[in-house]
Amino acid sequence: MTEQYKPTAPEPTHPGTFSTPIDDRYFEDYLPGAVHRFGEMRVTEREIIEFARRYDPQDFHTDPAKAAGTVFGGLIASGWMTCGLMMRMYAEHYLSANASLSSPGLDELRWLVPVRPDDVLSTRVTVIEARRSASKPDRGIVRSKIEVLNQRGEVVLSMLAVNLVGCRTTPGA
Repeated sequence: MTEQYKPTAPEPTHPGTFSTPIDDRYFEDYLPGAVHRFGEMRVTEREIIEFARRYDPQDFHTDPAKAAGTVFGGLIASGWMTCGLMMRMYAEHYLSANASLSSPGLDELRWLVPVRPDDVLSTRVTVIEARRSASKPDRGIVRSKIEVLNQRGEVVLSMLAVNLVGCRTTPGA
């Protein structure tokens, strides 16, 4: 999948674009209400089939001829592949390698529109909540709504994610 990946910088005038580069981003930089849009990945038929043969072997993911006769009317990417593509963009553009600590999980994962060969995907993340941990003040909890969009602007995947992010400053330190 990575050979087709072409990272793109966030739109410089897009509302919510981080004011700090990813290598200097901490909890304090994730502002509630901010919307960040980034990434661009073209999905190929070969990638869809290879992923599905290995991880999600259903005809509408692995066989274009059989897929044509399904309710989808053609080959579609596994939702799990779409999650993997989202994670690549999320990790490279949103999560800070120096401050991202972990994720206790996600909620409300939805695959809304099938991803098809030659779709170009991007990611939009809205910071829903950012609060400092009461028990561990060196980190914060960031809740984000993640949406993956195709080239037509249709949301193909949505989820709510929770991330633990290190703080730049700690009270009393």
